Formats: sequence, C-alpha cells, structure tokens
Amino acid sequence: MSEDRSAGRELLDAGLQDAVRLADSEDWDAAFSLLQKLEGDHPHDATLLCMLAVTAGQVEARGLAYDYFRRCLAEQPTDPAVLVPLGAGLARYDDPDAEGVLRLAAVTAPDLPAARLHYGAYLAREGIFDLAITELRAACELDPGSAIPSRELGIALFLAGDLCGAIEELDRAAGVGPEDADTRLLYGMALAVGGRLEEAAEELHRAASELVEDGEAQMVAALACATQGWSDEAWDALARAEGATFPPDALLLGEAEDAIGADEAAASALLLETVIPAVLHERLQERP
Repeated sequence: MSEDRSAGRELLDAGLQDAVRLADSEDWDAAFSLLQKLEGDHPHDATLLCMLAVTAGQVEARGLAYDYFRRCLAEQPTDPAVLVPLGAGLARYDDPDAEGVLRLAAVTAPDLPAARLHYGAYLAREGIFDLAITELRAACELDPGSAIPSRELGIALFLAGDLCGAIEELDRAAGVGPEDADTRLLYGMALAVGGRLEEAAEELHRAASELVEDGEAQMVAALACATQGWSDEAWDALARAEGATFPPDALLLGEAEDAIGADEAAASALLLETVIPAVLHERLQERP
C-alpha cells in the first residue's frame, strides 16, 4: 500500500512539474486541463488545489478559482510555497481569511521575499501602514533586484500619506523595471501630486506610449502634456484615449477635451483635482 502511495505521489509530482512548464510558457488552457485530470485522483492535495485556483484565474474561470482557493484552505496547508499564492488569491476576492494565511507565511518563512511582499501589500490595502511598511522594506532588502517590492512599498507610503517616500520608492521601482509602464504611470502621477508637473509630464507621456490600450493612462498623459504646453502630444494622447480598448469615462473624457482646449491652468486643475485622484483610487487598491 505504501508503495502505491509513493508511486501515486511521484505521478502527481511529475504532473505538477509538467503543469508548471505549461504555465511558464503561458499555455494556461493546457495547464488547467492537465491539473483537472490530476484532481480526480488527488482531490485533497493542497498544492494541486492551489495551482488549479491560480490557473483557473488565468483562464477567466473566476468562480472556479475561488472555489479551488477555499478547498485549498480547507486542507490547512503549512508550506509557504502554497500559503503565499493561496493568501494572495484569497485577498483578490476580499476573503477575510487572507490575512491569517499571509501572516502565517510571513512568520514561518521570514526570509522568503514573496511572503513578506504579499503580507505587506495586504496590510497596506487594509490601512495597517506601520506593519505594512516594515514588511515591504524587508521584502525590498530580501529581493533588491526586483521592482515589485519597491513598487508596493511606494504604494504603501502613498496610502500612508508619505508622498516624498512614495515618489522615492516608485522612482526606484521604475528604474529597476523600466519596462513596467504601469509602475511608471504611478510614478508620474505621484510626481504630479507632488507638484513636479514637468517631470510628471515626461514620465506619463513615456508610460502612455506603451499603454496604448489604456484609455485612462492616455487621458492622464494628455492632461499632463497640456500643463506644459505640449499641444501636439496632448491631442495625440487624447485621441488614443478615445479609441482605446479600455476607454475612460466618457464624461470625464469630454471634460479633458475642454480643459486641453482652454489653457494650461484648466488642464492642471482637472488633472490634479479630479482625474489623478480618480485613477489613483482604483489603481492603488489593485493587488500584486
């Protein structure tokens, strides 16, 4: 009997490794299908259930993803490699059990950057800023070559009201991961909030050139460019906002068009008083 269990474990481990390879190549449908086949013989394996949850999310089966996360939780896993994606996944569904899972991961694996990162990011969104910042600084120290911990620390500092600290960390994150246009967008908006509009316009214009289907990014960039008198760049970005796959609010877009057509002061007022607060409110709450 023990030999059968051992053979079954080996087959499961081999299947999980195959699923990881498929996921690494972003063949999520094939990975999900393979994992579902393994589930029949291993319905209570926490690692398998967590992987099923993650891949279900990638194939847009959100209901199934949450069900798999809850089933994984019911198995009471203790492996940090399972606890981190489990807690992060539960957090995306605003499940209150996320906090305990992520705290357990951070306590039992304090040298694991992902554990400290996700626990800190969760705490920041919950408004527990002192502990969040401690956890995220630890994640930055453990993984200095990654932009994500600095980005999340910057977000936590911004939410905590430390604008200077947030700008510094988002600047660092944008420098470590220059290909990350979303981070550069956050950095540019933080600069604008800090009154550094010329620098903000440069960063936001650069971010928008990569986020071509993000209508909100285009609208923010358009207004930022208008504050500097960059008329051509402003109107080009506004045109991209109108035709984007994910366009901004139509009423707000109309106000942006009026402000750009008026003068630099009108563009600045709309950008700082209405558009950036609205865009930041949503994006600062996004889970890593």
